Amino acid sequence: MKKTDIRSLNLKELKSFMETLGEKAFRAKQIYQWLHEKCVSSFDEMTNISEKLRTQLKETCTLTMLKSVTVQTSRIDGTKKYLFELEDGNMVESVLMRYKHGNSVCISSQVGCRMGCKFCASTLDGLVRGLTPAEMLEQIYRISKETGERVSNVVVMGTGEPLDNFDNLVKFIQMLTDENGLNISQRNITVSTCGIVPKMKELADLKLQITLALSLHASNQEKRKELMPVANAFDIHETIDACRYYFEQTGRRISFEYSLVAGVNDSAQDAAELAALVKGMNCHLNLIPVNPIKERDYVQPDMKAVRDFQNKREKCGINVTIRREMGRDIDGACGQLRKRFSER
Repeated sequence: MKKTDIRSLNLKELKSFMETLGEKAFRAKQIYQWLHEKCVSSFDEMTNISEKLRTQLKETCTLTMLKSVTVQTSRIDGTKKYLFELEDGNMVESVLMRYKHGNSVCISSQVGCRMGCKFCASTLDGLVRGLTPAEMLEQIYRISKETGERVSNVVVMGTGEPLDNFDNLVKFIQMLTDENGLNISQRNITVSTCGIVPKMKELADLKLQITLALSLHASNQEKRKELMPVANAFDIHETIDACRYYFEQTGRRISFEYSLVAGVNDSAQDAAELAALVKGMNCHLNLIPVNPIKERDYVQPDMKAVRDFQNKREKCGINVTIRREMGRDIDGACGQLRKRFSER
């Protein structure tokens, strides 16, 4: 008999599951809080339910747990990068970043990725599978347990394309923001996508209050096709229109991620094209000097070029920031730690 992944059940599903075990519905809320507020590691820790029920849960359910394989800590800013092992032996990465406004955790949504973006280590070995809601939640729970500190912001921007694991992503968000769990505000959650247009619109129609971050990385269709294979399926203007639709449905400002690659997408012409592309949008542009990986020959522009690019966009009335590099002295880019570990 296949066991139930109990940590992936939302409260409504857990109530139905309790009924199949002959238990009262109120038991579901107790167990849900053990799983998602106290983030227990075993059924035996659930001290306010009977031993009989704990035994039933052990017999019928799996309790998803991630194993910490290695942790890298930056000597520069204290950023921690975790490599977690899943129960099937696959690996995922998560990052803890400490800011004045609170702790932010960047989580993975898939094992590997099939999007093929040229500057990303996550995609080099392709997609293995999507993560369950429990596996996404567990990254946050394990980091919070390990540090003893509350996580206030979550970014789904690690390994994988979140919208390629759409149903599990949405369920994860709903459970993360449930008042019976960690109760993190939807406004403190950011989901990154390379631009799967139908799923962007489907997400918009849910009217969640999360921030949508589009990995843009180019100012025109031809350059975007060179950097991001997803552009072969969705034209850059179609993708930008989906961003406009997201804002119309949710009222949430769009964030554009733009990795600056020296000699590729950092020219004055790129800056001008980018301004025209997003003209009139309620948006924020996040410039990211590309993090080089050994499998590609992309290099960072010097800081003068980055500042010039920023200044040109600000003069056009676009809100622009340069991403602060966190964990620069560790395997900081998406997929690097997992790939190096697998190669060893």
